[in-house]
Amino acid sequence: MTKFEKIQSRLIPLPVDNIDTDQIIPARFLKTTTKAGLDEKLFYDWRYDAQGNPRPDFILNRPEARQAQILLAGDNFGCGSSREHAPWALTQFGFRAVISTSFADIFRQNALKNGLLPVVVPPEIHKELFAAVERDPAYTVTVDLESQLLLLPDGRRVEFPVEPFAKYCLLDGIDELGYILQHEEAIRAYEARRWIKLNTLQPDG
Repeated sequence: MTKFEKIQSRLIPLPVDNIDTDQIIPARFLKTTTKAGLDEKLFYDWRYDAQGNPRPDFILNRPEARQAQILLAGDNFGCGSSREHAPWALTQFGFRAVISTSFADIFRQNALKNGLLPVVVPPEIHKELFAAVERDPAYTVTVDLESQLLLLPDGRRVEFPVEPFAKYCLLDGIDELGYILQHEEAIRAYEARRWIKLNTLQPDG
């Protein structure tokens, strides 16, 4: 997993509330166990018409979307069923963060485990960001995970919450398994001591 560093990016606005995981990545694309190609399936039913042709008016089909790393979404993003393919598709497209007023709990956990940062902002800031992007599509913000701040162009600093363990893993570029492997030597030493202690087949003395 790529380390999450401070990112500066324009915002890609998707002003729709209650976007569920089936809209993010439709269920018919969940058979794959690889992340490759999932960027093309992201928001598939919104991005393409019935013949599979890209809809030119959908935001992700515009050239500037490919350079962006931050999605600005409506309230309650990622609701619905649990599926890791949702953050997979978002990160494969190039997004490293999603800004909203709230996230579904399961999606938030899946996102954090897969290198995607959910940034929760107050409703007034959320509304202001959408207005700013409408005025200027090149409107750019900075997400600083280390300090847990969203930095606005006018100098304002908006704090956002992140669980300490998830923050550690994102900054270090590891998942939960990677964290465990960092302690591999200590685990091996513990298991060796435990085996000796529990080996009842050894003769006394």
